[in-house]
Amino acid sequence: MRRLIFSGCMCLMVALSWACTNFIVGKSASADGSTMITYAADSYSFYGYLHFVPAADHEAGSVREIINWDDGRPLMTIREVPHTYRVIGNMNEHQVTIGETTWGGRELANSKGIDYGSLIYVALERSKTAREAIECMTSLVAQYGYSSGGESFSIGDPNEVWIMEMIGNGKDNCGAVWVAARIPDDCISGHANQARITYLPLDQKTVTKGDVVSTKDGNWMWHKEVINLARVNGFFEGQDSEFRFNHAYNPFDFSGLYICEARVWSVLRKFSDDFDRYLGYASGRIFLATGGRDAGEPMPLWIRPNHKVTVQEMKECMRDQYEGTELDITQGVDAGPFHSKLRYGSLGFKIDTVQYWFERPVATQQTAWSFVSQMRGYEGANAGGIFWFGPDDAATNLYVPMYSRITDIPECYRKGNGDLYTYSPTSAWWAFNMVANWAYTRYQDMKPEIMKVQKAWEDKFNSQVSVVDKDVAMLTEEEATTYLTRYSCEQATLSTEAWKELFTYLMVKYLDGQIRKEENGQFKRNEWGEPTGPNRPPYPKEFLQMFKYEVQHE
Repeated sequence: MRRLIFSGCMCLMVALSWACTNFIVGKSASADGSTMITYAADSYSFYGYLHFVPAADHEAGSVREIINWDDGRPLMTIREVPHTYRVIGNMNEHQVTIGETTWGGRELANSKGIDYGSLIYVALERSKTAREAIECMTSLVAQYGYSSGGESFSIGDPNEVWIMEMIGNGKDNCGAVWVAARIPDDCISGHANQARITYLPLDQKTVTKGDVVSTKDGNWMWHKEVINLARVNGFFEGQDSEFRFNHAYNPFDFSGLYICEARVWSVLRKFSDDFDRYLGYASGRIFLATGGRDAGEPMPLWIRPNHKVTVQEMKECMRDQYEGTELDITQGVDAGPFHSKLRYGSLGFKIDTVQYWFERPVATQQTAWSFVSQMRGYEGANAGGIFWFGPDDAATNLYVPMYSRITDIPECYRKGNGDLYTYSPTSAWWAFNMVANWAYTRYQDMKPEIMKVQKAWEDKFNSQVSVVDKDVAMLTEEEATTYLTRYSCEQATLSTEAWKELFTYLMVKYLDGQIRKEENGQFKRNEWGEPTGPNRPPYPKEFLQMFKYEVQHE
């Protein structure tokens, strides 16, 4: 079902080209007692390698250069700390994990300062807990400035998970305003390029220390000027109790609902018995019907799931394409005859005076890499946290376990092993892209075949987690590190080779729009050993009906 708006009614979302998705799971909401954060780095300009920084000691007076994460531009230098922690992807050796989604919002970025990506990785190198990471990030922007637009951050450790939303305090000012809320242990949350924090708990007792206001229970924190800055800039009028962060700094337009909030709705509905009530809001239908005056009942920031959430479920959530809903991206004329999820051009396009929009699912072709971070602080998790890493489109990728204690990463995931414009036969990103891009041409046929291979590998990985924990429990620290490093690297290498084989199989089977015949798992040959002719399936009937319509209307 296609949504449309009349040109001039709404503005285009700032961050359409850089659009990510996060989901957050509290430890009491998960099936195994772990906390979880998921993240998809969705950028056409990013290459899918696994970030890795070893632990290090630094001499007094040392500095580190800050490089803009989006474009590689040098920004500044900051003082280094005496010791920094090992970082694997977006998880460090203490299992602290940080993800983000960009929403841009009001034009308040500082002319100078640290960018959002550098904030993430500097904080990971310096923090043992989620709270330390929040303190690190907010202190850095207070000292050095903040040069990015509005961001939502997911920040977690084995005990707590948080959402923090931040925006600069003006191009000529140094710093940022922000709000951080701890997700209740028995709840799940998510964000996708739209600020989601609304009211502050101003009815609770608070403590102010420096620029930071926190509730007595410690579950909320915010910059003391967050409301005043909105007033000064004309973003908010009224009593403090009426202040809503997202309405002030990232007011809704149609794209903020249909392109962003809809992704959160599509996943949270899987864990709720009555989440369809928010479809009118998330789809932007109410927003359009009221001419933008009202978006309808907003989704809550977090919900208590109707069942305990497994790690595998969160992997599948990152593969969501609105299947089974009116927003299903594999349906409709734009999906073509073979129900492809691939869309060309931008998410919005105009025909005559009417603005149209494609759906934007969680799993999208421009994903450079995604992860499911499993932060395991419970007894028996001897191997530490697991950073489930997958390059390229989550719908056709594989999540491979990279343990938080490893001291090296596999060649197939390394930075410099190919890039966006340089093919490498040993790169996982290129291997997964070959499978995905070939599958887009006949998606309804190839995706089920990919899913079978996905399931076989991820079932194997999931079953090995308890085995690895038991093995590691019997080893010394040094032996355990060696074991985990070898195991993670081997699984990444083997699975990358498996995807190369999968590409070869799919290429041969579906060559030239045909489908090779199979028998007992092999391509069929005749009694003399020669290949038999392939099947030549026609276009689906519903697609052929379009030709009938076209001829009748010439």
